[in-house]
Amino acid sequence: MTKAFASQGDTAEKTISFTEVGDGLYAFTAEGDPNSGVIIGDDSVMIVEAQATPRLAQKVIDCVRSVTDKPISHLVLTHYHAVRVLGASAYGAGQVIMGDTARAMVAERGQEDWDSEFQRFPRLFEGHESIPGLTWPTTTFSDAMTVYLGKRRVDLMHLGRAHTAGDIVIHVPDSSVMFTGDIVEYHSACYCGDGHFADWGDTLDNIAAFQPDAIAPGRGAALMGRDMVDTAIDLTREFVHCTYTPAAKVAARGGSLRDAWDAVRGNCDDKFADYAIYEHCLPFNVSRAYDEARGIDTPRIWTAQRDLEMWEALQG
Repeated sequence: MTKAFASQGDTAEKTISFTEVGDGLYAFTAEGDPNSGVIIGDDSVMIVEAQATPRLAQKVIDCVRSVTDKPISHLVLTHYHAVRVLGASAYGAGQVIMGDTARAMVAERGQEDWDSEFQRFPRLFEGHESIPGLTWPTTTFSDAMTVYLGKRRVDLMHLGRAHTAGDIVIHVPDSSVMFTGDIVEYHSACYCGDGHFADWGDTLDNIAAFQPDAIAPGRGAALMGRDMVDTAIDLTREFVHCTYTPAAKVAARGGSLRDAWDAVRGNCDDKFADYAIYEHCLPFNVSRAYDEARGIDTPRIWTAQRDLEMWEALQG
């Protein structure tokens, strides 16, 4: 039987968890689906990651309302991907914050990414009719900015390229907690289709340097305690390295994309096949690793058409 493309065959509802990762800090997780974060300040709430649609965002809001009635004042988006940002309108936040580079990527490739991800993740886009359009920030920054939710300090930082060129992380110093977006994953495949393999390890080092006591990762369970944090960072690093290295060897000898696909599968299947969205991510990861190894620094824009052409080529 022909394999379903990306996550088109994934129709099962996921179990939601809402985990307190610090004082007034929560991770909304759902068995490998995109995570969101919640930061409760003195008078208001900051949400990290919007979800794919307003319908999914309402699930986050329902969890927030189970612990506080404070208004949602800020929404922070760690990068531009549709599954992270298109639910933004549901929160009614006065401030929507992205890094400068992420906003530029919305302008450059936001619609193409929406069209592509809609095709890849039909379950996540149920209720897509309520999406009002591309999500644009009200506020951007280059390297770092600080937001005060009353007396609670929240630091937003660009620590390097990884999952995309514009990734940011959120650090709450009073609890030593970080929200890392898709730079860090836990028992979930990293999506590297718009990534920067050569930079990813250094960016993980920059996160580790903060020695966080807890992390809400992009996908997977909340990371509680230094041991679990360190394990997740190490697993993410291993996944990225194990994906890129065989593809780079194929590219260096002039092999084809299909050769790279076979080499990466041979290196990664036994280690990571049980990770969430592994099969979904693999073709995009191989394609990007092969491109980067051939000197293409800026990831090519994924479109719905390019997705299918790549899938057909890899399936022979």
